Amino acid sequence: MSGAVEAGAALESAARMERAARAHSGWYATYLWVFAGWQLIFVPTLFLWRGPVGALTCSGASAALVTALSVHAARQRTVPRGHTRRHLGVIGAWTVAYTGSIVLAFTVLEPGPPFVAMAAVACALPPAWGAWRTRRPA
Repeated sequence: MSGAVEAGAALESAARMERAARAHSGWYATYLWVFAGWQLIFVPTLFLWRGPVGALTCSGASAALVTALSVHAARQRTVPRGHTRRHLGVIGAWTVAYTGSIVLAFTVLEPGPPFVAMAAVACALPPAWGAWRTRRPA
């Protein structure tokens, strides 16, 4: 009988740990929403503010934001299930959208307001999708 009691206690402990982990794992969706929102500011500013000052200002602000988000992520007690795979997928999709936007803007198209708006939305979609998927129950 003591084996059954110990097993029950172990299961209850595991359930308690899982509830605590789920309660503290919503930070990743917030992280991705901030990153998605940043794309709506960063991409238009990068394309419309011409010259080295604009590029340096945008790059510096982006580096500061990514550093702050990385520090925030490193300080979290829990990571959502499937975090690495999801994060790599989101960042990979964002990289494709961002690189594609830059290549199109500087080789084929003139980066006017309509193109810039579409590029900003395209760059914001991968992290927004990841944030939406993170909030959904597993």
